[in-house]
Amino acid sequence: MKPTTLCLIINDKNEILLGRKKRGFGVGKYNGFGGKKQENETFRQCAVREIFEEVSLVVQPEDLIPVAIMNFQFPYEEELNHLNYTYIVKNYEGLPLESEEMEPRWFAFDDIPFETMWKGDDMWIPEVLKGKLLHTLLVFGKDNDEVKLAENTYVDTIEEFETTAEIAACLRKG
Repeated sequence: MKPTTLCLIINDKNEILLGRKKRGFGVGKYNGFGGKKQENETFRQCAVREIFEEVSLVVQPEDLIPVAIMNFQFPYEEELNHLNYTYIVKNYEGLPLESEEMEPRWFAFDDIPFETMWKGDDMWIPEVLKGKLLHTLLVFGKDNDEVKLAENTYVDTIEEFETTAEIAACLRKG
């Protein structure tokens, strides 16, 4: 299981910044910003690095608000499986800039382009935007796109761990 991060950046107009993926897995889809955790960094450090690499915004690790632990399962291509910390970011410096990987765009909360995002995003993003904290399971079908199973478990806090084994154990105990 790959450890990853995903960040939903929110401005003071209650708009969400999403990026259209320009290359690699998920090309053409709008998504938050994030990626694979490197061995020498924490999840928060990963999120800060990925935001800067993908959209040129500067974020401090303490300004990341953990809102979900996501378990993305791809049973037909298990190397794509990943456990993810999802954060909301409201405090950042700079202006969003396009990168080689992402083309950023602001959306009003009621105009999020779920039809051009990962299937299943519509079942958890509105919840975290309302302030809910989640453990979410998404199991994808043979095409790595269709969602075969989607479950949100509402929690009171998001515990932060450093290894996927610790995260998996937390998710198993509910």
